[in-house]
Amino acid sequence: MGISDFYIRVVKALDEIGAPYMIVGAYGGSVFGIARSTNDIDMLVDLQEKDCYAISEKFPLPRYYADPEMIRNSIEMGIMFNLIDTEEGARADLVPLKREPAYQIAFNRRVKETFQGSSGETFEAWVAQPTDIIVGKLYAWDEGKSDKHPKDIYAILYFCLRGYSNYDVNLITLQNDFGAQKNTDFR
Repeated sequence: MGISDFYIRVVKALDEIGAPYMIVGAYGGSVFGIARSTNDIDMLVDLQEKDCYAISEKFPLPRYYADPEMIRNSIEMGIMFNLIDTEEGARADLVPLKREPAYQIAFNRRVKETFQGSSGETFEAWVAQPTDIIVGKLYAWDEGKSDKHPKDIYAILYFCLRGYSNYDVNLITLQNDFGAQKNTDFR
């Protein structure tokens, strides 16, 4: 089982327990043109207390690290938590939606897209739209200045502007969601 196979298991587990989620970051952007590999999957999740135990049961010890109390505490405090496959070294970073209330609009706009795992298996998952992934990449760039973020943004823009996506990049949304909060004018 490869890293992306673990991602498939996480998505299927969230779908099975009925927990709303949205893939973001480079893995989310992979369906919109980002071609680089990533060592984790970043997701926003809207979990309830009952979901903490249900998700933990899907990833039992000793192979997996998915402690239900840690998950519950993370949700209450609004901090990120991880699901980890200790054999494969794969990790899912899950961020409670309550930590990032500004992302509620993007969460409401999420779309279902088809991803392909490393073994060729395809699966559907909820993902942020390209514009919202770009906004997230701009926030990440503002925090850490990593070169990967502008490259990812370029890849998404190229993919969408060349007509390879069913979704447009909405520059007004970029200005409103990122520019207004950071006093940035993209013109």
